[in-house]
Parts: sequence; structure tokens; C-alpha cells
Amino acid sequence: MLPGLIDARVARLRRFAVWLDAGIALPGTSLRVGLDPVLGLVPGLGDAAGALLAAWILIEAMRLGASRTTLGRIAANIALDALVGAVPLVGDVFDVVWKANLKNVALLEHHAMDPAGAGRSDRLFVTLLVGGVVVLCGGLLIGGALLTAWVIRATHG
Repeated sequence: MLPGLIDARVARLRRFAVWLDAGIALPGTSLRVGLDPVLGLVPGLGDAAGALLAAWILIEAMRLGASRTTLGRIAANIALDALVGAVPLVGDVFDVVWKANLKNVALLEHHAMDPAGAGRSDRLFVTLLVGGVVVLCGGLLIGGALLTAWVIRATHG
């Protein structure tokens, strides 16, 4: 694909992400919100609609040839935004702060400018994520064992 065409498509995605995440200035504050957090105020349907709109960035990233790892990170951002966004009140605040669509376009821009560097940072991210999950699971396992031992001692003590 021609670099100018890629630049134009990424620029269009950037504008779209700004409208979803930060297109509206809140008067009297430095906060900016977008359509995604506003849609999220509608229980159930709002977060689903936000995820569907965000999926366009994922589809364009696939069309632009982003790596599988970059696509996975984009999909994870969309899923996290939709899941946490579905929690009343907390999800609305999360939507305002997280700005998943802007993060996803930044991932795509990084991939378009430096595919090798993006691949390295994507692999590092996935490695750290997997490591974090392993540590969390180990902590839960140890915590569960300690809690079980405590309950057994407390009931038989």
C-alpha cells in the first residue's frame, strides 16, 4: 500500500478516535470527553455501541497489515474498555480516563512508522502481561492455600 494512502487512513482513524475519546471539552475544566463515555451512560447498549465503533480501528489495523500482536493489543484495549465501561459509574469514569481508541490509534501509528520497533514493544508487552498473569495466579494460589490453612486451624483449634 502507498505510504500516502496509509497516512490518510491513519489520519482519518485519528480524527475518529478523537471524536470517540476526547472531542468534547467540558466547560470550566481541562477534561475532554468523547462520544464513547457519553454512549456509555446508556446502560448495556451504550458500551456495546462504543465497542462496535471501536472495532472499526481494529478492522482498519488488519487492513493496514498490523502485526497479530498489535491487533491483539488493540482488541484487548477494546475488550477492557467495554468490560470495565459496563460497570455503572466506575465504568463511566474509566471511559473518560482510559481513552482506548486514542491508545489504539497510537499503537497503529507506531506500527506504521516502525514495524520492527512496534513488534519488539508488542512482544515485551505480551511478555510482561503473561508474567503478570503468572504472578497473579501464583499469588492467588498461595493466598488460597494460606487462607485454607487458617480456616482449618480456626475451626479445629
